[in-house]
Amino acid sequence: MRNVLLPRFTRPAVRFGAAAVLGIGLVGGLAASQASASPSHQQCSPTVSKAKFGKTIEPYTGKLTQTFRYTLTNCRGMQIHLLSYGAITQSIDVPGRNGREADVILGFKTLKDYVTEASPPVTANGGPYFGETIGRYGNRIAKGTFKLQQPSGLETYTLPINNGVNDLHGGLVGFGDHVWSQVGRLIRGNAAGVTLRLVSPNGDSSGAVGSPGCPDGCTGFPAQITVDVTFTLNNADQYRIHYKAVNDSKNLNTVINLTNHSYFNLAGEASTAGSAYGQFVQINANKYTPTDTTQIPLGYLAPVKGTPFDFTRPHTIGSRIDDVSANTNSPGFNQLLIAQGYDHNWVLNPQTARTTGPEGLNLAAHAWDRASGRELTVWTDQPGVQFYSGNFLTGTLVGISGHTYRQGAGYTFETQHFPNSPNQPNFPSTELKAGATSNSTTIFAFSS
Repeated sequence: MRNVLLPRFTRPAVRFGAAAVLGIGLVGGLAASQASASPSHQQCSPTVSKAKFGKTIEPYTGKLTQTFRYTLTNCRGMQIHLLSYGAITQSIDVPGRNGREADVILGFKTLKDYVTEASPPVTANGGPYFGETIGRYGNRIAKGTFKLQQPSGLETYTLPINNGVNDLHGGLVGFGDHVWSQVGRLIRGNAAGVTLRLVSPNGDSSGAVGSPGCPDGCTGFPAQITVDVTFTLNNADQYRIHYKAVNDSKNLNTVINLTNHSYFNLAGEASTAGSAYGQFVQINANKYTPTDTTQIPLGYLAPVKGTPFDFTRPHTIGSRIDDVSANTNSPGFNQLLIAQGYDHNWVLNPQTARTTGPEGLNLAAHAWDRASGRELTVWTDQPGVQFYSGNFLTGTLVGISGHTYRQGAGYTFETQHFPNSPNQPNFPSTELKAGATSNSTTIFAFSS
């Protein structure tokens, strides 16, 4: 299925207006109805299979635990490998021009690689988080601390410091470091998939005084929560991720911010170094949240217009990544120098009829690789998306195909609530009250 927006990518003057958004919206509508170029695709059902993937120590129990790999395959040649370890998306094989398939996300080959390299429990930046389901709180919490109103009064909670002076992606041992359990039978029918579950205890990410990341001790996150994430693939080449989180506590509120941390490279993860920098990106956002030198938002929404953060019309990732004029809206804080590239939260524009896609979701972003013809459209119900250009990939990691990953190897679209929201009352709330349930959906839709 060819994206009708494709011809407009060759005309940089086209902005995110009626014509451009309508193009994306039409693609979403076609994908939502699972339109197919061949009647055989309509008669064929996607499949899912399960195989053992090795054993590792589960941090909650301290026991050696079996992990599994699920293979989701649709009738158009797209295939996804998903791990119960970390609820990780290991690979996404997508056909390109002339039917040539390529794995379009970065990942590792073995369970050992994920355990030791993806997000090891170290205090220096935590790792690349390849493909992980991130929680409890995706992105950064300033100085690893926040206050939350409880029935007993205003309580202070502390978390491990694992990213400079901040807590990142849930701390030293986040959701990506756990073995998730399968819930029920594998999903078959119009889509193939599986639901994975993790029960996060009250005090998750706590630590004793003097433990790594917790020099003064860490209380961890309040309340037990049960998280179910359902991953499905359909014949419209849509990879759907649905997050459901239930606060099991009767009297404790908590905060939560779940996302997926896949790094995309539509040319293929084994493509030449820096290839992602040549891919076009368009983001449905007129504003972003500039940060301080520790990458914590300054607390206000800044317009992207006139800065290298303006992706309201398509630009290649690398075309302005070295533009140091990005401090226009944040005096004294040069954004692209602080993050060594793009690593910021874009504030998605309010949803309109023209930006509404499958399942009524809002348009977040669109990416396109000219050589392969592969495209990716991201739809979500979240208010923001963290676009990260892989700045801290330094050539020290060997990927699934035996190639090293370095800057320009891939980029993320982490659909999310804003960083440090628990400490920013003017940001959309991430509070999950006692006994409450949150639901969120993101769809990564591919075409070529």
